[in-house]
Amino acid sequence: MKKKAIKMIHSKYIFKTLVLVLFCALKINAQEILTVDDAIKIALENNYEIKIASNNLLIDKANVSYGNAGMLPKATATIVDNNGIQKLSQTRADGTVNNLDNARSNSLNYGVGLDWTVFDGFKMFAKKEQLDELKKLGDAKLKLTIITKISDVNATYYDLVQQQQQLMALDSTIVISNQRLALAKNRFTIGKASKLEVLNAQVDLNTDKVAFLRQKELYTNTKILLNQILAREAKIDFKVMDTILVDNKLVLAELSALAEKQNPQLETQIINKKISELQLKQIKAARYPTIKLNTAYNFSESHSSLGFTTQSSARGLNYGFSASLNIFDGFSQNRNETISQIQIDNSKIAIDQQNLALQSQLAISYQTYLTNLELIALEEKNEAIAKQNLTITLDKFRIGTITTLEFRTAQLNYVNATVRYSNAQFQAKLSEIALRELAGNLNF
Repeated sequence: MKKKAIKMIHSKYIFKTLVLVLFCALKINAQEILTVDDAIKIALENNYEIKIASNNLLIDKANVSYGNAGMLPKATATIVDNNGIQKLSQTRADGTVNNLDNARSNSLNYGVGLDWTVFDGFKMFAKKEQLDELKKLGDAKLKLTIITKISDVNATYYDLVQQQQQLMALDSTIVISNQRLALAKNRFTIGKASKLEVLNAQVDLNTDKVAFLRQKELYTNTKILLNQILAREAKIDFKVMDTILVDNKLVLAELSALAEKQNPQLETQIINKKISELQLKQIKAARYPTIKLNTAYNFSESHSSLGFTTQSSARGLNYGFSASLNIFDGFSQNRNETISQIQIDNSKIAIDQQNLALQSQLAISYQTYLTNLELIALEEKNEAIAKQNLTITLDKFRIGTITTLEFRTAQLNYVNATVRYSNAQFQAKLSEIALRELAGNLNF
């Protein structure tokens, strides 16, 4: 009878546990399932840093024009109207004196003028090229911002996947600890176990619950962090995918070749060198003469209450050209050219430095990537062994052939193996993301 009662109690407990697990599963499935591709798409649309970098690129594009480079003429319309009321006194050569109070005078001048620099030592052409390169620099900066944000989204997303897996492992160990506590209470009821066994089972269950709550807190906070990166409300709830897929076929030589072509940081240094070279061209342009054409059509009219001429007007076309050449400026030209050349040399050094740093980072990250791939295979085996060991231990514990300490050890070994396996997958994924970020080929 006692054995039958114990079985009935055990069956009722298992039924309640299954109902609770099913309820939690239905609740989770009701949440929005956010894929990593969806997260990247949202980030590209909403992220503030990407928006700012995009606007900066629009500014660079707007600056690329022939007018901004100084190639087009400038037309200016002017109008000047001067009026005066004065007390005048005039003494002429013949001795005649004229006095007039409130003498009025008026002068009106207006017209349209055009100035055009037709030659400035090719400075305007170098300026136009420089504006084009600045646009490319803005493009590279936008690309760097996008790749960095995509990397952040990927890393945070797969961190959530890892934490979700750990939550499931901790949840399953709570179920097992609940079963252990129920068995301990049943044994104590029929006199086959001491109160100490029940208390130990209760303490271990509470310990598992604490670990679950800590992990749940971290999981919730990481969700908020991902929402922040996606630039959406922090309270939006969602569920991530439950697996981490790692590309185990990356090749270092291919990654290095891609990095030399499309790494945005290296690309930025190369563009900076080109900009420095164009700046030197603009400085050297000062050694050539500057030739300008100018023309204007003006109209002038004046009125005066006193004087030899009380009214005059004129209108007509003016035209001409001007030329200037710097002969001596206190050696400023030589100094400016020397400084500009040094800046070009620094740009070359920066390219070499960035290239070396890039190759070093690739080599280090690739070695970490290979190690993590090996760890995945090893931890996968360890998890399978720990799971099998826990199943056998649980069966033996139910029939009372092993101690609670041995059971607890097997239980913790399984949880730790699951966590290590999940972490190995996550670390390998981080290595893959880092390699793709360095190579500049994160998909977006």
